[in-house]
Amino acid sequence: MSNKVFASIDEAKEFLFSNFGKDESFDVCIKDLHVRSLPVLCVYISGLVDGNTITVQLAPLFHDQGKIDDWEKEIKDEDKYFDDHFNFYGKSEPKDRDEFLLGVLSGQVGFITLGGYGYLLELRSYPGRQPDEPDNEKVIRGSRDGFAENIMLNTALIRRRIRDPQLRFELHKITTIGQTDVAIAYMKDITNAKHLKWIKKRLKEIQHDGLTMADKSLEEWLFKQRFHPLPFVRYSERPDIVAAHLLEGHIAIIVDTSPSVIIVPISMFHLLQHAEEFRQAPFIGSGIRLLRYTAAFFTLTLLPIWYLLATHEEFLPEALSFIGAKEESTIPLILQIIIAHLGLEYLRIAAIHTPTPLSTAMGLVAGIIIGQIAIDVGLFSPEVVLYSAVTAIFSFSIPTYELSSAMKYFQFFILILTAIAGPSGFFISLWVIFSYLCALRPMNVPYLWPLIPFFPKAFTRVFIRFPMADDAIRPYIVGAKQRKRL
Repeated sequence: MSNKVFASIDEAKEFLFSNFGKDESFDVCIKDLHVRSLPVLCVYISGLVDGNTITVQLAPLFHDQGKIDDWEKEIKDEDKYFDDHFNFYGKSEPKDRDEFLLGVLSGQVGFITLGGYGYLLELRSYPGRQPDEPDNEKVIRGSRDGFAENIMLNTALIRRRIRDPQLRFELHKITTIGQTDVAIAYMKDITNAKHLKWIKKRLKEIQHDGLTMADKSLEEWLFKQRFHPLPFVRYSERPDIVAAHLLEGHIAIIVDTSPSVIIVPISMFHLLQHAEEFRQAPFIGSGIRLLRYTAAFFTLTLLPIWYLLATHEEFLPEALSFIGAKEESTIPLILQIIIAHLGLEYLRIAAIHTPTPLSTAMGLVAGIIIGQIAIDVGLFSPEVVLYSAVTAIFSFSIPTYELSSAMKYFQFFILILTAIAGPSGFFISLWVIFSYLCALRPMNVPYLWPLIPFFPKAFTRVFIRFPMADDAIRPYIVGAKQRKRL
């Protein structure tokens, strides 16, 4: 039999004790039981299984224990006997010891018969929270469910929205020690086969002991991201967003223990989209989208432009004569901006580490009291505080946190070059950033598509949220087998 993984039940005990130790881990349960007249060894991790279901399954099988002394006369074939008396729908047969051990560590319940036949029962019940609405992707109207840290729950939330047999969830186990579960989700009749093959190849190439940081670690391994500041994937905690991308031809990667799902391939403009645009009327959604693009542009350029005009008054037209620091200060203007910039970053970091009941009070102290005193003592000019605060508000309008953080560093780069070389430094820095964005091609997809290369119709759809009835073409970059959606 293919599931005879041990020579005997005693050998199975020695194998399990050599791996788990004997009474060394309180959550590892190794018990001698009986299935009718057949002695078996049961092993499971108590925190990863549904204890009530185990009890329900085993309780009816114990009433023949009085006949266990005659088991050799009654049982000719242990494998068939176990199948007949434990006909559980979620039962599988491991092919070797490693598969059996991995199943137990993954939350399945393992059984070994007296003759060494092995079985795994699907009785997993991972600890985790319920699918609440994610904090960073809220909508005014729409569904309130979101992904949790349970891969089974996350796949079910997607399957509920796409009831089609072509939806695939391919499970892979990666890393040598962590043995992390990773599911690749895609529509078989839509998704580009080359992109799918590329992802599977990269997953097989991962040689590491574990991905404790889950999806972020996986992104760095897949794209060999190194020190690139920009994200090469889109993260989402909303099942409706992931389902919409799957129907467009994208691929989703679900990592167990992570509430975020990776979406590939993407361009930078995908990172500026938000579910709220599609929960409003097309006209309103288009307005929201344009405001968001404007915010992204000013996040990058507002402070550098203000600094350039404030330090080079010869470029100021009469109508903009109010721009510039009106009060003299012993601290150079560029240094004031850098200090304000760093202060906002420290405030953001402090807000992350501050308990929720105290975060509001901390914001009031830092934003109002410290900011006002800094102006009064002459550390900052009021204009520096104003434009730094407005820029921070613009950065909060960017829906993707990773892109927002990268924009801040690009802004800092522009500021430094502008301070060093004036107008020439400003335009050179913009050219360097634009050239860098044009050169990026994660998964061989242009990062600035459909701007570079230019696709007029697709670029129009980037800025205008067309009615769903008109949305009949899948994005060119996904390479879908079927471009038309209707």
